[in-house]
Amino acid sequence: MEIIKDKNILIVGATGGIGKATAKLLKQSGGNLFLCSTNASKLSALADELNIPAQQTFILDISDANAVKNIANKIHDQISAIDILINAAGIGIIKPIENLTELDFMQSIHINLAGAFYLVKNFIEPMKLAKKGLIINIPGVLGKTPMAGAAAYSASKYGLNGMMKSIREELKRTDIRITNIFLGGTDSAFWDQIDLRVQRDKFIQAEEVAKSIWFLCQQPNSGVVSELVLQPFNHQAI
Repeated sequence: MEIIKDKNILIVGATGGIGKATAKLLKQSGGNLFLCSTNASKLSALADELNIPAQQTFILDISDANAVKNIANKIHDQISAIDILINAAGIGIIKPIENLTELDFMQSIHINLAGAFYLVKNFIEPMKLAKKGLIINIPGVLGKTPMAGAAAYSASKYGLNGMMKSIREELKRTDIRITNIFLGGTDSAFWDQIDLRVQRDKFIQAEEVAKSIWFLCQQPNSGVVSELVLQPFNHQAI
């Protein structure tokens, strides 16, 4: 098993339900955390709670290519490479096609897909030089199976799934590992703005998702968990 202690870990979307729970677990295990979020007040509160230095926290919109590049440079000024990159950021727009706007669609693509590309693009080369690394993304089950009303969301997540699998092929001769998490319904703020009748009391808890990510971060370099599927027991879509 790999040891989390002293690993340089970047969590993007750190103040969301999954990101926050993951940050707490990895900090407890001795990880050296770098946190990104779009919410300044929540980020400051989380950094204070976990005793993370201000220079290791960043306000970031991952759909902004220049912003991702600038923050990558700031992080690489402090350390040679990120050991573990966890992308827990994303946007969920669930609407029938007649109500789905061009802005809805492009926001989904820019944040869920292009943002993930910008992260990999700016952090992969130092990983290659270090000859190690782990990249975790969360396409979710809608990155494998469709759902009514999820045209924009599924397009972005299917794209993320395919993109990371293609990048994995490029990295087969390196020790950089890629894991896609196909996550079912999770009780988090993700659902607060979605007009869809769901049974959140039967969803997975964010803390349980965090434990799965914590588990992935400790897998031996001799192998890779290429996919992890975690779904509510009563709603197994794949």
